[in-house]
Amino acid sequence: MRDLPPGLVKYGGTPVFTEKTVPAKLTRAHDTKAGVWGKLVVIEGALDYVIPGPPEKRKHVCAGEFAVIEPEVKHYVRPDDGVTFRVDFYRREN
Repeated sequence: MRDLPPGLVKYGGTPVFTEKTVPAKLTRAHDTKAGVWGKLVVIEGALDYVIPGPPEKRKHVCAGEFAVIEPEVKHYVRPDDGVTFRVDFYRREN
């Protein structure tokens, strides 16, 4: 998916992480809750956004780009040296 679905609102997000400060949880397969979408925003550098599969799907996300994290889909990140990024969280308006 290239963009978030219409009708979602941002309700939270993570701090900005680097390859040195990224929590270990984000580098292992995990998912978001039902109805929670993520927007993985790369500020500087690059990382790989990986959906383990099968088949494995891998997207190289560079500065100024983002990846959409769909609800309940297992995924993880592989940060490159020099990366800064954050994750913004979205859900439907109540």
